[in-house]
Amino acid sequence: MGKLFLHMPLLVFVAACASDPPPNIVLIMADDMGYETLSVNGGLSYNTPYLDSLAEHGMRFTHAFSTPLCTPSRVQLMTGKYNFRNYRGFGILDPQEQTMATLLRDLGYTTGVVGKWQLYGNEYQRTLAESEGSTPTQSGFDEFALWQLTELGSRYQSPTVHYSGRESEVFPELYGPDLFADYIGEFFKRHREDPFFLYFPMVLPHDPFVPTPDHPDFDRSEIDSDPQYFPSMINYVDQLVGRIANQLNALGLDRRTLLLFTSDNGTHRSITSHHETGPIRGKKGYPDAAGTHVPLIAYWPDTIKPNIISDALIDFTDFLPTLMDVVGGTVPDHVVSDGLSFYGQLTGNTDTTRQWIYCHYDPGWGSFQPARWAQDHHWKLYGDGRFFNWSVDREEKRILEESNLDSTALFAKNKLQDVLNRMPVLDGMESED
Repeated sequence: MGKLFLHMPLLVFVAACASDPPPNIVLIMADDMGYETLSVNGGLSYNTPYLDSLAEHGMRFTHAFSTPLCTPSRVQLMTGKYNFRNYRGFGILDPQEQTMATLLRDLGYTTGVVGKWQLYGNEYQRTLAESEGSTPTQSGFDEFALWQLTELGSRYQSPTVHYSGRESEVFPELYGPDLFADYIGEFFKRHREDPFFLYFPMVLPHDPFVPTPDHPDFDRSEIDSDPQYFPSMINYVDQLVGRIANQLNALGLDRRTLLLFTSDNGTHRSITSHHETGPIRGKKGYPDAAGTHVPLIAYWPDTIKPNIISDALIDFTDFLPTLMDVVGGTVPDHVVSDGLSFYGQLTGNTDTTRQWIYCHYDPGWGSFQPARWAQDHHWKLYGDGRFFNWSVDREEKRILEESNLDSTALFAKNKLQDVLNRMPVLDGMESED
């Protein structure tokens, strides 16, 4: 039996089993990692060989977009809804919401979430009974190992982790991302005979920017956050993804598991990365491309053909209907979903793609201003009338006046205006833009 080696020696794959059990799903979401951070996407600053290899042996999307900030993206991803439908505030997920985990659990899937929660509320020391947000159990997860559930603490060195069925604990001198990866490996082993959904919202590479275990400064005490450590944090993200892929392979699960990788928003504003198109400063929290353009890689041996590059427009409402398609289910009639499944893109069985994406952004956090916009591959129209060719003006410095638009630009603007006209506006939103 021949073996296929990816560019990294640990990623080795075996032949598919004769049986055809329901597919597993592993959804990994990095924390503050823009499109430009992957070398396979043209990035020049960071070492991401495992992610590059997965992309080369799977599908890489060039036009996937999150919201600009973490909680809005998480709520949208998990529910398949635009934020105007269910966003209650920063750090909150309505416990009445039906999530992708709820729907998959109803179809017989074992569900787990590992990493960063941040959906239970803003007062992290209060008791569960006083919560205004959602617990993992309320959101459809059978098992969890999480940071930022009922307590904050550290996510990196000596982390505070809350395991399902236990109180939260501090683990002195250990490294949070390693604990999460260990738990994921055990989750795979426990449920290797069952269909499972594992959601991994990473804590990396969010600030504070501190050394990783393979950095020579890791054992130094009292290190302040410093962007010099960001490259090693990106590389550790990559190592953890490779570790998860290898765990699936070692258990013979890779060929019946869809592995997805993305990020919740763009890179932190203190980070400037080199890219083949020039330097890109991160714009987390802001609606231009450097705040919303994120990596998306899909890997599924024998189902997704290798080295496919898709320019399909994807937004975070699309994940829920896609996962339902993957498992052969449908979004129930009582569940509102704004997304469009990209399952057909993964399998090559359809060319159904979005003609536009939409974002309603009102985070109620910090100094970030509310905004709403529609965009396609080239053009972007805000609710207050600002119009850009974002594909060549990624920083949105040149507002295009309608009197100067050619027929192509004018057609695009009218199309995007039709999208905005179908979406509600909160009181005062456009005037505050």
